[in-house]
Amino acid sequence: MSSPIPPTSADTVRISARRFEQSPYFDFYAGPKTVLGVAAGRYYESSNGTDPVETYWNLRRKSVLYDVPEKPWQIEGPDAVPFLERIFTRPVGNLPAGRGRYAIACTPGGGTFMDGILFRINENRFWYVQPDGDLEAWLIAHSGGFDITISDPNSRVLQIQGPKSMRVMADATSGAIDESMKYFDSGFYEIGGQELYVSRTGWTGELGYEIYSEGGKTDHERLWNDLMEAGSPHGMVYGSMVSMGMRRIEAGILDNLSDFDISMTPFQAGLGAFIDLDKEGFIGREALLEKDPSVLLFGLRCGTAKPDKGGKILEATMTVGQVTAASWSPTLHCGIGYARFDDSRNWIGRTLAVETVEGGTAPCEIVGLPFYDSSKRIPREVEKPIP
Repeated sequence: MSSPIPPTSADTVRISARRFEQSPYFDFYAGPKTVLGVAAGRYYESSNGTDPVETYWNLRRKSVLYDVPEKPWQIEGPDAVPFLERIFTRPVGNLPAGRGRYAIACTPGGGTFMDGILFRINENRFWYVQPDGDLEAWLIAHSGGFDITISDPNSRVLQIQGPKSMRVMADATSGAIDESMKYFDSGFYEIGGQELYVSRTGWTGELGYEIYSEGGKTDHERLWNDLMEAGSPHGMVYGSMVSMGMRRIEAGILDNLSDFDISMTPFQAGLGAFIDLDKEGFIGREALLEKDPSVLLFGLRCGTAKPDKGGKILEATMTVGQVTAASWSPTLHCGIGYARFDDSRNWIGRTLAVETVEGGTAPCEIVGLPFYDSSKRIPREVEKPIP
C-alpha cells in the first residue's frame, strides 16, 4: 500500500487506509492538491487542483484517463445463470459471452438496491461491476442453494474516455481494438504484453473504454505507462472525477446512493426501461407489479446560476423536491442538476425555484433526462469530436 500524501498545512488530517483500498495507480498522479473520496470501499481522486473545465473540454475533444473506484465481482459456476436471473431485473441467459449489459438489483420491496454492468466472460463466468454500496454481502445472502462461487478478482478499473479514445486503445493493443468493437462489447486484449479485460463502456456519455486489472497478475505501473504512452500522441491527459462528474450529469447517468437508493423504485428513478416484469423470479418483481410507474427524478436547468447539491426545489414557498447532483454545464452554458421530487406530477416544463451555491434561489426549468444526446449517438459512434 502506498504512503499517504505528505501534509501540506497544519490543517491536513491523515486518515488510515486500513479499511479502504488505495489504488495501485495512486502514486502515478497524486500530488499536494489531491483530494480523495471513497466509494465501494475504495479511495479515488475526487479533485487534484487542475482546472476541471479544461479537462472537461479535453474529454469532449480528445481523451482523458480516469482512475475510478468501480468494483468488479466475479460470479461463476454451474448455477451462475439461474442465480443472476434471481438477482437482476433483466434477462441474463441471453447475454452472449463478450458482451455487457446494464443491470439493476432490487430489494424484495421493490427498492433500487444496485445498478452496474454485468459482463459475461464465458458460459458460466460473469463479472458484475458495481459503483457504491455493499454488493458482496447481498450476493452471498441470496446464494443459498446455488452452485456458484462469488469472489473478488481484485480488479482496479481505468477508464479512457473521449472521441480519441479508440485511437488510444488501437495503439495500446497494436490494432486489436478498432471500430469493430461495438458499444458494450468486451473481451481480453494484450496491452504491452499483459492480458487485460477491456469493455467499450464508461461513465461520461462519450466514446470510451474501461480496462480491468487483475490484482497481482497485473503490473499496474507498466500498464499505466503503456496507456499514457499510447495516449500522448492523441492529446490524452489524466483527470480527476470532477470533470467526469460534470459530463455524467449532462449525459443523465445516475449514481447509486446519491441520485437514487432503496427508498426509490426503478420507476421513480426513471429506470423503468431496465425492468422486465415479464421475467419471473427476480427479487422485487412481485412488489414492482403493484408499484406506481410514475417518475420522480428529472433534470433541471438554471440559467446563469449553479444549483446547490442537496438544495431545496421550491414551488412558491413550498419545498417540493431536492437536488441530488449539480454542475455547471460548459456545453449548455447553464447550471444543471437532478431534481428528485416528493410526489409525482407533470413536472417537465415547469418553472420552479432552486437553492444555488451562490446563496439564495434562482429560477429553474424542469426537463427530461439526459440533457442532450438522448439516443446515445456520442458513445455509440467512433471519433466525433466537437469543434
